[in-house]
Amino acid sequence: MKLIYPAIFHEDDDAVWVEFPDLEGCFSQGDTIEEAFDNAREALECHCLTLLEDTHKLPKASSIKAIDPGENAFVNLVETTIKYTKENSVKKTVAIPGWMNDYAVARGWNFSAILEEGLMERINNG
Repeated sequence: MKLIYPAIFHEDDDAVWVEFPDLEGCFSQGDTIEEAFDNAREALECHCLTLLEDTHKLPKASSIKAIDPGENAFVNLVETTIKYTKENSVKKTVAIPGWMNDYAVARGWNFSAILEEGLMERINNG
């Protein structure tokens, strides 16, 4: 599952720190902008995984245009991908119409990914 959230990058004399306005308590930092960006991606992934495990819902990302970063700061989008692993996956058996299976197989679609995306959409939309 791909996640994209706006982040505010604050430049100080000796470091860069990052905050995610939509994700309370999600912060990161680095000695350089590049390091701060990499660390922000990791912080975003960990924070969202925790939210999903605890509350099963992620807040909607704000528009990048709606965020005023203030002085010595800029807004940038940070993207991460959360993938399931065998350690945290649950196997399910589902039944679908034969024609639907044939259609999806012919296109090389990943059934698990499609089910995961659909469930996340349902979770986030209530």
